[in-house]
Amino acid sequence: MSQFDVSADAYVRFMGRFSSVLAGPFADVGLRGVPSSAAVLDVGCGPGMLTAELARRQGESRVSAVDPEQGFAEATAAAFPASDVHQAPAEHLPFTDGSFGATLAQLVVQFMSDPVAGLAEMARVTAAGGRVSACVWDFGGGTGALSGFWRTAMRTDPDATGEGERPGTTAGDLTRLFTLAGLRDVQESVLTVAIDFPTFEDWWQPFTLGVGPAGVYVASLDAAGRARLEADLRSEYGDGPFTIHAGALTATGTVAAPA
Repeated sequence: MSQFDVSADAYVRFMGRFSSVLAGPFADVGLRGVPSSAAVLDVGCGPGMLTAELARRQGESRVSAVDPEQGFAEATAAAFPASDVHQAPAEHLPFTDGSFGATLAQLVVQFMSDPVAGLAEMARVTAAGGRVSACVWDFGGGTGALSGFWRTAMRTDPDATGEGERPGTTAGDLTRLFTLAGLRDVQESVLTVAIDFPTFEDWWQPFTLGVGPAGVYVASLDAAGRARLEADLRSEYGDGPFTIHAGALTATGTVAAPA
């Protein structure tokens, strides 16, 4: 079962609060120098947080999107009826070569079954000279949106593994993956966003919805383990309000012209 086989609403409540804030800065990178008339693609769109930003900038009809989860693809298609939305994984994109001026993947590379193949597919469907961009939470540097959660969990539970071993989550790894996928002039940077939470409960409750590795981990705990984790996190963050500062490793590369 997929870690994202959840309702679109659950995903929005858990990760959407972070990814919707990240979408603007990430689009600034991914669309830099791309004409406003160009078609663009959102790979691993989820329920459409980045799709919304791309539609605002490029126009809804110039935006295509894919996600391997049927529920997410359906939610995005319903929200953006003028966009071309498909259920598909990054490794098998249903578009012809050179269809887009830019292709972007927000918080997706670390979950691809084959990141190099997925990025190569993104390059294939992007026109020569176009931009391919991806961002991943900086778990390796300890600044990811969920890094604080995992630090607390791993302090007391030897079975908690975190997400720092996933592809792209350490500085330089996205550049390595982009280069292996054949992209040129790869540049990597860190985007930082801040999200305010009025109370601890506002931050904690979405962790109980079973979304992604963190949600699956919380769901795996018995009642005592979950109560202990909640208490440890409350001790770490307080009752609120507080602000989470989250860093996302970001890479962008250029598609080479055919030889």
